[in-house]
Amino acid sequence: MEIRKIARIENRFIGKFGIPRQSGLADTEEARIVFEPEYRNPDALRGLEGYSHLWLLWEFSENGKEEGAWSPTVRPPRLGGNTRMGVFATRSPFRPNPIGLSSVRLVRIEYDTQEGPVLIVAGADLMNGTPIYDVKPYLPYTDCHPDAKEGFAGAYTDYRLPVSFTEEAAGEAERLGMDEAMRQALKEVLALDPRPAYQNDAERVYGMSYGVYEVGFSVSEEGIKVSNIRFRSV
Repeated sequence: MEIRKIARIENRFIGKFGIPRQSGLADTEEARIVFEPEYRNPDALRGLEGYSHLWLLWEFSENGKEEGAWSPTVRPPRLGGNTRMGVFATRSPFRPNPIGLSSVRLVRIEYDTQEGPVLIVAGADLMNGTPIYDVKPYLPYTDCHPDAKEGFAGAYTDYRLPVSFTEEAAGEAERLGMDEAMRQALKEVLALDPRPAYQNDAERVYGMSYGVYEVGFSVSEEGIKVSNIRFRSV
């Protein structure tokens, strides 16, 4: 069976660190789905504007594992990195087949671009450039199960940390052209706490690539503090 790449995603998640661990958690973060040339037929999207959410089927293309390499157990970061769970009980990228599944919100469809029809979506948990294999409509009457059990992942459903900028970082953001909307989207991403649970050093400054920016922040009992922002070196 041959699976063809039909599209790629374009967003501000240049590196793996900082990407939301699940789709929909950073719902204001928008991304573009750009189709490969042979799939840029607008007829393929006929009727899609009637849906509010979509399923994306994609590849964990940057998981660093050789093809076919897998383990029956993995160590979820939210459990501290030491507790092992069955790979099929997690959404770890290290799987027999590196396939991801995400539910995203369809913001709009842009038909008149140089790249053909482009989907603007929100809430994606994919790294910039990730290959997409399929797009399907989300159907609430069959896909939504309000009484579903969440397993061990349910303990982190409402986990959020307060995020603030130092005066210096706020000044840098303004000087470098990071507008208020982007700042709020960055706060929403950082509030999810990008760190693995086993990293708990209040003195450490973490670095996260976000679009054209490199963002430095620290984490303490008070929450996340953005300490510096600069242009990312390419």
